[in-house]
Amino acid sequence: SFIESKMKIELPNVLEIIIVLFIFSANILGEMASFYEKIPFWDTMLHTLNGFICAGVGFGLIDILNREERINIHLSPIFVCAFSFCFSMTVGAVWEFFEFGMDFFFGMDMQKDTVVNTINSVLLTEGNINQITTINGITDTVVNGQSLDIGGYLDIGIIDTMKDMFVNFIGAVVYNVAGFFYLVGRNKHAGI
Repeated sequence: SFIESKMKIELPNVLEIIIVLFIFSANILGEMASFYEKIPFWDTMLHTLNGFICAGVGFGLIDILNREERINIHLSPIFVCAFSFCFSMTVGAVWEFFEFGMDFFFGMDMQKDTVVNTINSVLLTEGNINQITTINGITDTVVNGQSLDIGGYLDIGIIDTMKDMFVNFIGAVVYNVAGFFYLVGRNKHAGI
């Protein structure tokens, strides 16, 4: 709304509807209806779509500005795609900061836990020298002498965060590969 009113640029209604549906899927279905717990791939699907959608928003904004006669910029397709990719990854990173902040400051669990059976650490090496100690076959996590009975070691967020960033990356790359060929084809057709 801000961009549309201040710059007199009309964003496609389909894009606005997709964004509203995404927010509904993440907040209402994901958090309130517990889809994150009920559907194992829900978080991964949404972060992949987020990468795709945010790449589309970044791509669309730059492409609209590129074609706007009142604004004198003419960016190459590779630059439009590079901006779009960086825009998508930045939004994904800021979202992960938000998840961490909610978990750290408000005691939430937005960075979903992962159970792993192997860990690698230099901290566990005697003398703390820069050598890796690997522990395989972890079957339990014990906290304050009490077993959590979860079948392995409890990772409290780093695996979820890195997976989210990776699938955001995939969504952004897929969108921008298609976007690049679209722009190159449109430019050839227009004789640019």
